[in-house]
Amino acid sequence: MTTEAEDAAVRAAAAEFLSSLASRQGEDMPVVDRSVLSAGFEFEGRRVPLIGPQGIFKPAVLDLPLSITTAPRVEGRAPAYDDEFGYGGVVYRYRGTDVDHPDNVGLRKLMATGTPLIFFQGLVPRRYLAVWPVYVVSDSPQTLSFGIATVQPLDSMAPTYVAEDDMDRREYGLRVLRRRLHQESFRQRVLRAYRTTCAVCHLRHEELLDAAHILPDGHPRGLPIVPNGLTLCKLHHAAFDANIMGIRPDLVVEVRHDVLAEIDGPMLLHGLQGAHGTRIWVPHRNDRRPAAENLEERYEGFRAAV
Repeated sequence: MTTEAEDAAVRAAAAEFLSSLASRQGEDMPVVDRSVLSAGFEFEGRRVPLIGPQGIFKPAVLDLPLSITTAPRVEGRAPAYDDEFGYGGVVYRYRGTDVDHPDNVGLRKLMATGTPLIFFQGLVPRRYLAVWPVYVVSDSPQTLSFGIATVQPLDSMAPTYVAEDDMDRREYGLRVLRRRLHQESFRQRVLRAYRTTCAVCHLRHEELLDAAHILPDGHPRGLPIVPNGLTLCKLHHAAFDANIMGIRPDLVVEVRHDVLAEIDGPMLLHGLQGAHGTRIWVPHRNDRRPAAENLEERYEGFRAAV
């Protein structure tokens, strides 16, 4: 049996491990490869993995679950993550249909004590958004699901009671999570399609790459799907958004005339001016290439701004 103090120490060590990964990425919620989560961390001479083959995971060092995992969505379409969000919590399905399965009982015990755990949301195969701490805040045997919130209940000894200000805190936390999830899901799917390579300069350092929208959010065709995205390094992303650089429907780069005429240092010469007239690299699969109608509309906007 694990004591309460031992359980808390392992969970604190897991949080510290994930915090170190987050600090390297400059994000509160890091994206982590499954191999890193499977390897886990060392605690008092024992290896503690953070993820396992089942969605509800309990490492050998603990008596109760440490993490819950949701698989990535089907490749090739925009993930419908919103169907996982209920009023005040993420909807997390039971392990199977037996309400008394040990994994379900374990989450129920965490709910009763207000004990935190970790949530891994799949983005693309083997890549997960790590969210912690999260809390089990509701249990619905009728729908075979738990409610998971990113904030601790105000009254952790009575989590089924939800005060109005408690619900406001939960809803705010879920809005932050939903926004981060949609942004990072789009980024990971676009980077994977472009083999983690800038379409313009072929830079391959993931930490320096963005997923750029061809048509922006809010546009009728500005969907967070790969055909509306380009992997661009931060320089070319900024130039694309500022209409300093445009991409023609035939995939050829154009740089604004006044920028081409400037005389400056090597960054301007090689980073922007040198890209003028080159053809961007795109995925081999047709369903991952930039949508021609989106590129055409975006290029018309670039030409109007020149």
